[in-house]
Amino acid sequence: MAIPKTTYDHIDDNKKRTFIILVLFPITFAVLAYLTILLITPFVNVSDGSINYSAQGSFYTPQAWAMANTYAAYIIPGVLICLGIWVSASLFYGDDIILNSSKAVEVTSQTQRELYNLVDSVAITAGLPTPKIYLIDDNNLNAYATGRKPENASIALTTGLVKRLNRQELEGVIAHEMSHIGNRDTRLMIIVVVGITFFVLLGQIVLRSARHAKKQAALLLFCLGLFFMLYGYLIAPILRFALSRRREYQADATAALITRNPAALASALEKISGNSAVKSLSDMETVSPMCIANPMSGNGGLVSALGGITATHPPIEKRVKALREMDGRI
Repeated sequence: MAIPKTTYDHIDDNKKRTFIILVLFPITFAVLAYLTILLITPFVNVSDGSINYSAQGSFYTPQAWAMANTYAAYIIPGVLICLGIWVSASLFYGDDIILNSSKAVEVTSQTQRELYNLVDSVAITAGLPTPKIYLIDDNNLNAYATGRKPENASIALTTGLVKRLNRQELEGVIAHEMSHIGNRDTRLMIIVVVGITFFVLLGQIVLRSARHAKKQAALLLFCLGLFFMLYGYLIAPILRFALSRRREYQADATAALITRNPAALASALEKISGNSAVKSLSDMETVSPMCIANPMSGNGGLVSALGGITATHPPIEKRVKALREMDGRI
């Protein structure tokens, strides 16, 4: 007979899966970028680097492989270095952009004393600094946390969540978001979201450049731009959504450990289910995985519509079941 998993087992399992997913991010980019360059290389005249549309001769000669390796040696590291610079700069402003875009308004101990005290109490229990608290004026139920480190983290809650959950349920949701902060998920998700934006933006720039490039370079730029766009819209989001799903399970388990009341968070998730759409987040698909539940109407977005692994969150029914199993074994 299998031994039921404890809260600590859930946390350990999710950490391992998260590490694997993060490692896959640069690996998949490097492999797919190299394959794209290899496919383009036969159309390149290896003597002068110009585009040869006839591509006469063998497609994969030693010269073609050498040319592909040369291009890859410049393009792949160059893009990864630019991505690193982009992400580093965005870490300092990403949380402000997300909060402003979702129309979140900061509240204090003077304006929302009971809510502030509850957040402060959970933060103390979790051993973390009290985050800034924001409210989103929406009757539906949702929440998210953001910030590059615990010292400057923020938690945003909808007004519907604060009004419609009892104190124990609200404490469970706040503990869930504090778990994201303590586990450094907020920084991690900002990096992934910004990374996807980088590839999409880079693809748009390269495709525009292809329109104005000379005939010899247009094909090369078009293929690279198309690759960046496809990676940004399809491949990277799949990894991001898989990452988000693992992080949600881990945050649920950590929240149960903080509050010693997994049943309260399970009850909150049941109330949130079917009532999580937030108007100010409806056009922000990249932010969706940061929320406790999908904030978009329906599945939302091209990638989310693919279903399965690309779903932004694990089914709430499975999360509730896991929490019920933890009850009594915290």
